[in-house]
Amino acid sequence: MRTIIFYRTESGISPIEEFLDALPGKDAQKVVWVLKIVEELDIVPKQYFKKLTGTDDIWEIRVQSRGKIYRILCFIDDGKAIILTNAFIKKSKKILKKEIQIAENRKHDYLRRKHYE
Repeated sequence: MRTIIFYRTESGISPIEEFLDALPGKDAQKVVWVLKIVEELDIVPKQYFKKLTGTDDIWEIRVQSRGKIYRILCFIDDGKAIILTNAFIKKSKKILKKEIQIAENRKHDYLRRKHYE
C-alpha cells in the first residue's frame, strides 16, 4: 500500500488542494476515487497510473470524468509515498513540457527540504 501526499510549497500552499477545490463535485469525487486506487492496489492499471518517459522519474495519474481528462503529475519517494506535485486538464495528446518542468522542480524542492528537516 502506498501513501498519497500533497506537495506543499515552503509557505504551506498545496497546488493539488487548490486544484481539487476548484473542480465540480462529481469530478472531484472521481479524482479521489482514482487516487484511492493508486494508493491501495499493488498493481495499478496503466489507464490510471504510468511513468512518463524522458522525465526525472515523474509519473502521471489520469482521471476521466464527464468528458474531461485530468492529469496529476507526481513522483514516488522511498518506494511507498506518492507526492502529488501539480494537476491540469489535458487538452491535447502530449503533456505540456511546462507541466513536467513544474513537477520536476517541485520534486527537487520537496527532496531538498526533506533532507534538511
